[in-house]
Amino acid sequence: MVEEKNIRRGKRRRPVEVSSADAEIPSTWVPKTKLGKMVMEGKIKSLDEIFTGKMKIMEPEIVDSLTGLQEKTVDTAKTARVVRAGRKFAFRVAVLVGNKNGYIGLGLGKDKERLSALRKASRKARLNLVKVKSGCGSWECTCGTNHSIPFKVQGECSSVKVKLMPAPKGVGLVVGDKIKDVLTFAGIRDVWGKTKGDSRTSLNYVTAAIDALSKTTKFKVSSDIEKLEK
Repeated sequence: MVEEKNIRRGKRRRPVEVSSADAEIPSTWVPKTKLGKMVMEGKIKSLDEIFTGKMKIMEPEIVDSLTGLQEKTVDTAKTARVVRAGRKFAFRVAVLVGNKNGYIGLGLGKDKERLSALRKASRKARLNLVKVKSGCGSWECTCGTNHSIPFKVQGECSSVKVKLMPAPKGVGLVVGDKIKDVLTFAGIRDVWGKTKGDSRTSLNYVTAAIDALSKTTKFKVSSDIEKLEK
């Protein structure tokens, strides 16, 4: 009865103090998918097994438990949407992740707050991982190490086209500054690049470079071989 009278008179109840130990309880990962349970049980121990089996990653914790990733924000923009009440602003963030050993991903997140958009982008980047094959495809180099790409590839996004060519050891990354991080995160140390289109848009430029790297794992069978198989 005393509490009810205090509430009616407009008196505030004394706030309950919460210790920092109770507020920051570490959350444990509980897998929800079949793949996540296999990773938790130790049946799958690497990302190579997942990509070889063509399994779909639906939980970002799977990637974090199998490999260590580095991430970097490659693009941030403030967007606006016109409604009856006026304009509603939001943030769009693009995050690049990679383990510097053949895996790279790009995620795009949107939210009213920048930090929330960053978290969404980081989560999506882990779900959009792409496998990159490295090698020594330059005829000028016979070292046999995986320092460059195995053959020439080309990717595109919107009006931007990026062509990547194998380079001998010691050349470095002869590409635009905006996609050097893409190649570094993928584990590529030497490559020649050529760009066409409006590369001033960072997001399109980075997406085109990732599209080119993803084609290093796709081999196209020639028409003569296809005829023989038929």
